[in-house]
Amino acid sequence: MTLVAGVDCSTQSTKVVVVDESGKIVAQASAPHRVTGTGGARETDPAVWESALATALRATGRAAEVEAISIAGQQHGLVVVDGDGRPLRPSMLWNDTRSASDAAAIVETLGGDQRIADRVGSTLTPAFTVSKWAWLRRNEPEVAAAARGVRLPHDHINAVLTGQASTDRSDASGTGWWSPADEAYAGDVLGLPAVDLDPARLPPVLGPGDSAGTVTPAASERFGLRAGVVVGAGVADNASAGLALALEPGEAALSLGTSGTAFATSPTPSADPSGVVAGFASADGRYLPLACTLNATVAVDRVASWLGVKRHEVEPSGGIVCLPWLDGERTPNLPTASGSLWGLRQDSTPGAILQAAYEGAAATLLEAADVVGRWSVVDPSTPLLLVGGGARGEVWRQTVLRLSGRALQLPDNQELVAYGAAVQAHATLTSRPAGDVAKAWDGRRGAVLDAVEPDTTTRRRIKAWSDAVAGLVHGDGID
Repeated sequence: MTLVAGVDCSTQSTKVVVVDESGKIVAQASAPHRVTGTGGARETDPAVWESALATALRATGRAAEVEAISIAGQQHGLVVVDGDGRPLRPSMLWNDTRSASDAAAIVETLGGDQRIADRVGSTLTPAFTVSKWAWLRRNEPEVAAAARGVRLPHDHINAVLTGQASTDRSDASGTGWWSPADEAYAGDVLGLPAVDLDPARLPPVLGPGDSAGTVTPAASERFGLRAGVVVGAGVADNASAGLALALEPGEAALSLGTSGTAFATSPTPSADPSGVVAGFASADGRYLPLACTLNATVAVDRVASWLGVKRHEVEPSGGIVCLPWLDGERTPNLPTASGSLWGLRQDSTPGAILQAAYEGAAATLLEAADVVGRWSVVDPSTPLLLVGGGARGEVWRQTVLRLSGRALQLPDNQELVAYGAAVQAHATLTSRPAGDVAKAWDGRRGAVLDAVEPDTTTRRRIKAWSDAVAGLVHGDGID
């Protein structure tokens, strides 16, 4: 029996699934990460990811039987290493918002939102790696000067496993210095005075069917894998979920995790100057227009904890609007925004406020999904694929169902990011197209909830308050 492993190195944890040649998960395990930082800072020491991977692989009990492995990683994180590949500082994560001014300055220098979107597929927010590198050069110049390698989280794990750094087009497309349209690093961005990064410090960008190398003897001893095991190119987390779902043109997915994402597949690259849609590349050689919100399940759970209720203890919101933008927000691009609450009355209940928090997070994501539909032909009659940890929650399901007016498909597979990486690992091992493997394994199978009449009143109310908050942030100089 041929076994492969798929890894999801996310913000909060590392998850590993071991999958056989039929697509059945035969073992899985996870290990937590530690995220540090206050205010806009969010960082993790890459050693945490390495330790978590070793723990999770060994906990499956099947690591020694694996013949191929691929890493799906959280996008945008900045890992800087010395000449021996050792990290020089903790990684700045995707949701670290300290580089907001650096992102804005790069956009302005390159000629505005349309110009930068045309060049690298996306206009820049503080999530993008290029802004974090500019922030590092400005705030920690000695560290930037000492860096001999600049990597993403999954690139770093590839290097630990194989002894050589590499990335893939889906993850490179989230850096802000790689062009999906040109399939190449953008020399004009790298050459900006604020960036000034030698492309020789960046890893090679592999294609969907390429191998990153094989597991070294040192990595074999550390992680419990056999030396010589094939390592796939790796993949960005949302692209990995799209691969697991065998996402086709006309379909769209919503992912509810620490962040919320809405994405679809497209045969051509996108370039949205509004900044809502990031023009990413997919894991199968196509493109993945994607919108991301910073605040989803973790933010709503925090609201529940403040109210002293459990996450399922909701009541009709009754006109209350809650925008749980607790860590700033990426869509809309308001990195210094905070949570807000409107419409409280004497008889408002904790359950109503909590329901409003669900609605605020879901409506923000659905607004973003509407913009994704402008860059990829999405058929509104097809069910939305609802995935991520939040998709297991009944309140999340019913809230998205009611606000979207779309049928929802709920895949049984709860580890789609890791599963998509396993698809890639099997495809790399067998030289089959990853899309063919994904279709054969049918990672999307699961229940479908029929569409209901959309709650346009609540959507309009939330949109009006969201616009007002955005105007306040920008208009009164709070930002």
